Amino acid sequence: MQGEWAGEPVGPDVWETCRELIPTGSVFAFVAEHREVLFPAGMFADMYPSRNGRPSLPPQVLAATVVLQALHGLSDFETVQELRCDLRWKAACGLGLLDTAFDPSLLTYFRRRLRHSQDPSRIFAKVREVVAATGVLKGKHRRALDSTVLDDAVATQDTVTQIISAIRRVIREVPGGRETAAEHCTAHDYADPGKPKIAWDDEAARNALIDALVTDALNLLGHLPEQQLGEQAADAVGLLALVAGQDVEPAEDSDGRDGRWRIAKRTAKNRVVSTIDPDARHIHKNRTRHQEGFKGHVSIEPETGLFTAVALTGGSGASNHEAAVAADLLADEEGELTVLGDAAYGTGDLRMRLQTDGHTLVIKPPPLRQTIPGGFTIDDFRIDTTAATATCPAGHTITLGRPQTGGNRQAQFKTLCRTCPLRERCTTSKTGRTLTVHPQHALLTTARRAATDPNWQAEYRRWRPPVERAIAWLVARGSRRVPYRGVIKNDTWLHHRAAALNLRRLINLGLTRTDNTWTLAPATT
Repeated sequence: MQGEWAGEPVGPDVWETCRELIPTGSVFAFVAEHREVLFPAGMFADMYPSRNGRPSLPPQVLAATVVLQALHGLSDFETVQELRCDLRWKAACGLGLLDTAFDPSLLTYFRRRLRHSQDPSRIFAKVREVVAATGVLKGKHRRALDSTVLDDAVATQDTVTQIISAIRRVIREVPGGRETAAEHCTAHDYADPGKPKIAWDDEAARNALIDALVTDALNLLGHLPEQQLGEQAADAVGLLALVAGQDVEPAEDSDGRDGRWRIAKRTAKNRVVSTIDPDARHIHKNRTRHQEGFKGHVSIEPETGLFTAVALTGGSGASNHEAAVAADLLADEEGELTVLGDAAYGTGDLRMRLQTDGHTLVIKPPPLRQTIPGGFTIDDFRIDTTAATATCPAGHTITLGRPQTGGNRQAQFKTLCRTCPLRERCTTSKTGRTLTVHPQHALLTTARRAATDPNWQAEYRRWRPPVERAIAWLVARGSRRVPYRGVIKNDTWLHHRAAALNLRRLINLGLTRTDNTWTLAPATT
């Protein structure tokens, strides 16, 4: 049941009696003044469909609380302490001076209701309505795309810890798992909370342990009772199957059929780094920066610094790449835009889609790879995709091969390179130069040429700093690390964080309400 205001607050009304103590122009003062308009009760009615049961805390209080919580980067416990002890928080959330707030678990329940509702991002959408009502974005047709790595909320686990943890989870979650483990798993006492006691500096002992743990995992998976599994049990079985295979390979003298294993000499693609948060991934943002966590994607109006769309995804995989997420960030935009972005957004597929939608692109093209330092790149070849031919710098013309997986075509010069005087600047391959031509080659070539224009470079340099500043706002106050586990929960948090930052930015721009309309007036501070 949706709760309603009970009437008189507990103790004197803080906003009415201590208004002069709340900083004018602050988010606290603004939410205290306009809370009921920002977050009306009807906005949350679908989250409380039943008329039976105990009334919840009024959702306006919880909505205001989670916005302030996201703005200041606090845990649930810290948030409730602020509500109990800080006049600013009490005023903003409508509590009385003597109100002791509520149990922190209510914030968890509220977020869960939001997450399972038809519109889990409604708070961000509501603030976006305020943005639209002010007209602050009217006539501003630039949108800058960017992403940042957000650290996960759990510790990265090694292979041994992951396998043991996954086996324990199957024992705990799957009916019959405990009995099956007792009969078929002998490598470790899985009721023991610690690691196996071995000589960890002994490579042979480590290999023997890995072999035994993987064998236990396979035996457990192979002997579980045939049954229909619920969601948690199925997830446990799937996770065990994944972690038991991602980090191991057949032993050195094994053909893979005798059940002997060792730690693999490579890192599995899209590797799970923790069984506590299976959604977290190892991320290479660049050559020197490696993190475990998620990707936060944003679309920003760079002149005002307002977030127009955000999304949190897994840290790896083609569907989570910046270029794959970009179109969704721009999906709700109307009219033609100038879209800015770094090289991560410079793929041919995204360029084609955005240009088809009528947008102007100021997106940095991916750098060309040189086979030989200072040698020829693909732009030194004349490629006619219509005629399906490629001409090398020495003037040799050949026909492009048939499209391969992904649409790429190859030009293989082979024997033409043997006596070519330009060979040393072109290839080190004994069989000659092989050129891979992207299906959007002409589009990418045009983009690379456009990026050399001084006007294009000035536009890119002009609006890049505001984007970096907005990202810095996003990850400030400890928000570089996500507070929850999993993509879905943290995506909701990211939307709340962006909503809070947008609200603060609007207030700094002079947000006020006049004649039932949101407007921007000169800022008071």
